[in-house]
Amino acid sequence: MGTKRSKAVAALAVTVALTGQLAACSKGGQTGSETSPQASGSAQASVKPDANGTAYPASMTYWVRGMPGLKNNGEMAMYKAMEKITGTKVEFQHPPNGQETDQFNLMLVSGKLPDVIDYNWQSNYPDKAIAEGKILRLNDLIDKYAPNLSQLFKDRPYIKREVMSAEGNMYVFPLIGDDPRLTVFCGPMLRGDWLKKLNLEVPTTLDEWEKVLTAFRDNDPNGNGKKDEIPLLYDVSNMEYSIAFLGAYGISYSFFQDGGKVKYGPYEPQYKDFLTLMNKWYKAGLIDKDYMTVDDKLKDAKITGNQLGATVGWLGGTLGKYMNLMKTKDPVFQLVGAPFPALAKGGKSIANHDPIFYGIGAAISTSAKHPEQIAKWLDYAYGKEGHLLYNFGIEGESYTMVNGKPKFTDLIMKNPKGLSVSDALNQYTIMGSSGPFEFDADGYEQYNTLTEQKEAQLNWTKADFGKLMPTVDMTADEQSRFSVIFADLETYRKEMTNKFIMGAEPLDKFDDYLKTLKKLGIEEAIKLQQTGYDRYLKR
Repeated sequence: MGTKRSKAVAALAVTVALTGQLAACSKGGQTGSETSPQASGSAQASVKPDANGTAYPASMTYWVRGMPGLKNNGEMAMYKAMEKITGTKVEFQHPPNGQETDQFNLMLVSGKLPDVIDYNWQSNYPDKAIAEGKILRLNDLIDKYAPNLSQLFKDRPYIKREVMSAEGNMYVFPLIGDDPRLTVFCGPMLRGDWLKKLNLEVPTTLDEWEKVLTAFRDNDPNGNGKKDEIPLLYDVSNMEYSIAFLGAYGISYSFFQDGGKVKYGPYEPQYKDFLTLMNKWYKAGLIDKDYMTVDDKLKDAKITGNQLGATVGWLGGTLGKYMNLMKTKDPVFQLVGAPFPALAKGGKSIANHDPIFYGIGAAISTSAKHPEQIAKWLDYAYGKEGHLLYNFGIEGESYTMVNGKPKFTDLIMKNPKGLSVSDALNQYTIMGSSGPFEFDADGYEQYNTLTEQKEAQLNWTKADFGKLMPTVDMTADEQSRFSVIFADLETYRKEMTNKFIMGAEPLDKFDDYLKTLKKLGIEEAIKLQQTGYDRYLKR
């Protein structure tokens, strides 16, 4: 549903079946299909009671974005199996593609709510939705009727802390990804074949990167006799998401914490050091002069045209995609993932990864007649059998057990009908998108079929993630104030960052830039983040 992680699956599928790169990392998310939300909840008399007398619902309505390739999620093998297991008939309601946000807002205003609403609630004021009687507070329901999720929270209390709102409310059955292989997908990469040709090692520090980029510029690694190589594409979105290069200075492009104190990277003095280096590289022709206007098509042309030496990108949507695109055209073409560069040999850079919890999950609305039964139904996904079903689909069809571990069959990995891995998987499970369940890292790893992908992820996971901010929830008033401040502030920060790098603004005006950030309210924004972080630590 638009998460970095869900997009990663779709992008990683490129390594097996050549699909187009999706935006930003393109890790996919769900797209819509048919109907607009219908009126009211409809959970009916229960069936299949357990030992405690709690049954699964006979039926329920479930609002969620539709899966690509399906007219309705009810067509999915996973949900067909769920109906056999629980006896529950689920009526899925899918907003039209591209209208999800509008339909979500209209649905809440109308008060005509389905039983379950699967969406990104964290960015939609869950505490307010509870207070206004839109969705239920799930704390007691989870404790009493969701033994699998309750046990998960007991075993890993840090996840419960992530899932809890600013006011201590549990508001969804969450989407969880708790493994480095499920959170680290983006990092620096460069042409391994060019390194070999020039007898260079994979760089690990900023100084080593400068030497490698200079060699790419001067020593004709593409062998065409022209000085037309582009050493580094400064991909703004990926650079800022991953914190590559800037992380060497111990700061990020946004808020981070240092010993419990919240800071804003672009307001720190080290940001000037970083900008000075990038400006130096830009002037020296080590960074693509046109980086601000390079779209996906231009990037494709630069990489497949044997011009680009390095960039920051994704395991599937960049490294896997281009390795496969070039394997026939240029068999020696190779992209390798480099560690996040540090300032000094043996040092560590901070880097970013996806959060364990995005705020995405299934909320139970106040229209539900039997919320305890729905809680039991949703909880199935967090048990052993449910984990296999939601991640791998149907044993003997979409996966088999090999040495005690689930392995996708050729029906998924080499689909006989020519479906991409992600499209084939969508026929069986929601693993390729998102939903109320826990992602399986072993399943994700099966997408990374290239040795270069496995090595890249291993290199990237060696970075320092200790300064990253957790998922910080604010009250509705805090969030409203923060949004007002940060919108203008972030726009200004991005504009000035690129001006400093390209030399449109001299770096001796950095102090003026800091003063403007202060006028725009950065210090109040930091205080709001600190309040949220302190609240998080007390949960």
